[in-house]
Amino acid sequence: MADSDALRFAVIGAGASIYRGMHRPAQVAEQIQVVAVCDIDLAAGRQQAATIGCAFYEDYRTLLAEVRPDVAVILTPHPLHAQIAIDCLRAGCHVLLEKPMAIAVSEADRVIAAAEAAGRVLAINFQQRFRPVVERARAEIEECAIGPLVRTLSIEPWYRTDAYYRTATWRATWQGEGGGVLLNQAPHTLDLLCHLAGMPARVWGWTRTRYHPIEVEDTAQAMLEYPNGAPGYLTVSTVEAGVKPMLQIVGERGAIELSGNRLTLHRITPSSQEYMLTSNEMFGLPTVTTEAAELEDTSGSHRAVYRDLLAAIRAGRPPRADGREGRMSLELANAIALSSHTGQPVTLPLDRAGYDALLAGNQRIHWERSD
Repeated sequence: MADSDALRFAVIGAGASIYRGMHRPAQVAEQIQVVAVCDIDLAAGRQQAATIGCAFYEDYRTLLAEVRPDVAVILTPHPLHAQIAIDCLRAGCHVLLEKPMAIAVSEADRVIAAAEAAGRVLAINFQQRFRPVVERARAEIEECAIGPLVRTLSIEPWYRTDAYYRTATWRATWQGEGGGVLLNQAPHTLDLLCHLAGMPARVWGWTRTRYHPIEVEDTAQAMLEYPNGAPGYLTVSTVEAGVKPMLQIVGERGAIELSGNRLTLHRITPSSQEYMLTSNEMFGLPTVTTEAAELEDTSGSHRAVYRDLLAAIRAGRPPRADGREGRMSLELANAIALSSHTGQPVTLPLDRAGYDALLAGNQRIHWERSD
């Protein structure tokens, strides 16, 4: 791509460490022209602007009006995502929005509606979808290699120390993040589960603050029921160490296991359902053959996200994780939290008003305590 063809990017929240560590190299590699950056942290923002050689703004609305960028990259704290994204879309920008796309699914609905009304591309930064092991698993599922869903299991420890939570006052607060492990660490876990297995129909959730001195959850579990009746099980936390993440998706004709960059595929012949109904053996089992592959460790490429975004803009197609895809993990996170609060299962699509009331109540309680 020649420089004259480069799209003009603005970065809102450029002082964030994620920009320095992940997003900026991707932009340089793709010959993206960063024309402006914005941050309310004046020192960090101006430093980034000086390093890049672009304009700096403290107010993103002024940036949008004066610079009129082609694409806005939004890296601000979670509670600011939705409104900034809507403003950027209405200003005519395509948007790359850091996960989670909002803190409440009702906000995500409004962002999606704004993108559709503006005719602009909305991409959510779920870079793990581009890992070779995930792409291979997705291909196997799309080719019906495992058949109808029988069960899912997702275990993901996102261990964090108390020192991590002390690095910023907004961390692990209802006002600053809108939730705990479900909104900060686990969105990638929830996204891959939804990306590969689809959305459940019902959710039983359980959240707790077990060890960390924080106001939001550090541990969450859920039991899921999929539209065909298959069960699913999920556990995520920031308190568990020593266990590797694992994702299992079991079907009637096969099963997929993901652990790190290792993919294990079990093929079942005949299908478990067919064998169950036709075999004369009381304790017989269908034939299971196993294949395993250790695939390239990309750890989720931000460069791939940017390539996909650029291709989507130029081709007029949805990106791999567009707004509707990006909303799935948020809706599941909100459902787990709402179910835990009510002590009852919740049905998807989620009751937006019910979750909004829960979130507002949590924010109000913790705001009053801080006073």
